[in-house]
Amino acid sequence: MALKCIIVDDEPPAIRILEGYIAKTDTLERTAVFTDSLKALEFLNSNIVDVVFLDIQMPQLTGIQLSRIISKNINIIFTTAYPNFALEGFELNAKDYLLKPIAFERFCQAISKLAPPPISEEKKDHLDFLFIKTQGKNKYVKVNVDDILYITSLQNYICLHTHHKKIITYTSLKNILSALPEDFLQIHKSHIVSLKQISNIDNLSVMIGDKELPIGNTYKDSFFEKIRKNANSIYNAE
Repeated sequence: MALKCIIVDDEPPAIRILEGYIAKTDTLERTAVFTDSLKALEFLNSNIVDVVFLDIQMPQLTGIQLSRIISKNINIIFTTAYPNFALEGFELNAKDYLLKPIAFERFCQAISKLAPPPISEEKKDHLDFLFIKTQGKNKYVKVNVDDILYITSLQNYICLHTHHKKIITYTSLKNILSALPEDFLQIHKSHIVSLKQISNIDNLSVMIGDKELPIGNTYKDSFFEKIRKNANSIYNAE
């Protein structure tokens, strides 16, 4: 399983270099790019990310400041043109500190320090069902994963839309996504979909039954990369 990574940098040339390097690396999957560290923080708070390639000199919120806020479970690789930040970067337990312009060999050295993402036994076995907590003490409802069409965010709650009913529970999209198989993808800050349930896709939205769900710009690249991989497995078979 590839490590999910994002790039946080306000320099387009540096972003293009990192995107090219990541594309050459089977162990990494780029899920998003941000030129605004505050938007990156919002994404990190609601999505599963394993690695952040983080520029230090960022407007509003510096890379150093952002690294102090985000989860300690996320691997940070600082990217900067300023060597004087190196000591502070390592004191923050960064995996590495890459000086721009970054050579591919040096990039690979940094990647080699990353551990593969942990895979729980439940994930390996692809859980067939979930117990979803409902209102009331010790009240749960069993939901078959194959019955889930899509999931929407309702501020502090989420709503699971199934073939038969809607179930509301107090949790986040990030938490529910971590418990679901890999054919569930977040396509918008407010929506997770089951790839099995999608009937049509265009550049802006997906159709599940008679429901049209938008694809957010932040999630578009990773979503269509997943779709292309599925399509390539068919058309490259010959």
